[in-house]
Amino acid sequence: MKLTYIYHSCFALETPAYSILFDYYKDTKGKQGYVHDVLLQKPEPLYILSSHFHPDHFSREIFSWKEQKKDIHYLLSKDILRHQKAAADEATFLDKGDVYQDDLIRVQAFGSTDVGVSFLLTCEHKLIFHAGDLNNWHWKDESTEQEVKEAEENFLHELNVLKAACNHIDVAMFPVDPRMGSDFARGAEQFIQQIQVKQFIPMHFWEKPELTLPFGTYARQNGTAFHLLSQPGETLHIKV
Repeated sequence: MKLTYIYHSCFALETPAYSILFDYYKDTKGKQGYVHDVLLQKPEPLYILSSHFHPDHFSREIFSWKEQKKDIHYLLSKDILRHQKAAADEATFLDKGDVYQDDLIRVQAFGSTDVGVSFLLTCEHKLIFHAGDLNNWHWKDESTEQEVKEAEENFLHELNVLKAACNHIDVAMFPVDPRMGSDFARGAEQFIQQIQVKQFIPMHFWEKPELTLPFGTYARQNGTAFHLLSQPGETLHIKV
């Protein structure tokens, strides 16, 4: 499998039999790039997953691709339908707890601490997790002590639900967002403390990927491989 960083929280996961695109809203070169030049040109099935309706995780552009590629499957969070960003007949919509499965992949929707869902995929005998906006969004430097406590409790609850379903994850894409201030990696730290993660790929770091590197040191010290894909189009090969 090959994992390609597109931008922000968007990644393309490619296998010889199919490809998966997570949380697309723009390509590696804006309106053009890896998605348009490579992914949409491949004959194999393409699964498009969107974790929620926020404009940095979802774009209606994805539906226009049906005109140039036949075998596309849209698996979207149900909040996209609720917010009228898509029609009921345009996709399969998943709420927390829902499962989509066919002959190639299995997708289970878990919770989020913002809106929408996170995704746990079973493909090529591996567990792949895309967190969407699931994180410990506590904003410690700005929030009250009670707000921090509530944010942490909400996050740990969702983490426990995920942990009950899987005791390990092979590849995780998870937010490490420097905008949150001094304790911005706390959610990522708790994530790998609670669940055995083999390979961790940070996302949602906006234009400051280098600030995720101290967490990378923490991850490696705790037995998790850390891979920073900082440039759009950068790839990681995952052994199956």
